Amino acid sequence: MLLTWQEPGGSEEYALGFGPNDGPKILMLPAWFDESNKLRHFTIEVMRALADHGLASVLPDLPGCNESREPLEAQSMASWTVAAREAAETLDCSHVLAIRAGANIAPDLPGWAYAPLAGKTALRGLLRARVISSKEAGREEKREDLIELGMAEGLELAGHRLGSKMISQLVYAELPVETQLAEIKQTELGGAGLWLRMEPDHDEAQSAALAARIARDLRQ
Repeated sequence: MLLTWQEPGGSEEYALGFGPNDGPKILMLPAWFDESNKLRHFTIEVMRALADHGLASVLPDLPGCNESREPLEAQSMASWTVAAREAAETLDCSHVLAIRAGANIAPDLPGWAYAPLAGKTALRGLLRARVISSKEAGREEKREDLIELGMAEGLELAGHRLGSKMISQLVYAELPVETQLAEIKQTELGGAGLWLRMEPDHDEAQSAALAARIARDLRQ
């Protein structure tokens, strides 16, 4: 089911929905940047599995991502935080499942953080990938120089053009200390995290395990 919602800037954004029209509704906050691509199939299958447990879920397009008409370069962690809160309210969500770096922008709702990743750690991985790619191309770039450039002008990282506001906020972004989210570690799902694989992939057992854990928590 395709839904729409209004982000704070007034633009109409899209959300994908699964499950019944009554009972708990879970806001899905996806992984970011390169991990978003690797975990997209997994995220959708978690939603399908939740629906099999009789639970509704919605996956909004954050501004600048997927079908959003907003430019990614204009976004920041702050704008995504506001957008996540607006999506939760507009789509009438009672809980949240934040995947990886999505935990940095979760609204004040009960729920879960799956393998949460601090914003600064996400940025570190993107910078490492760019430094390695540049070295293979015969160019030398230093992480410190890239951060300085990014905070002033923005950066192209893993195919994503991130603006200076996003870079400046990611550099210092720790996971929130005050949160209602229960952490779900990768070890609970079995096997290694799919974000570690070279190409996008799926593991049905992992998506089923994550959905089952959430359904169990909601039954208690």
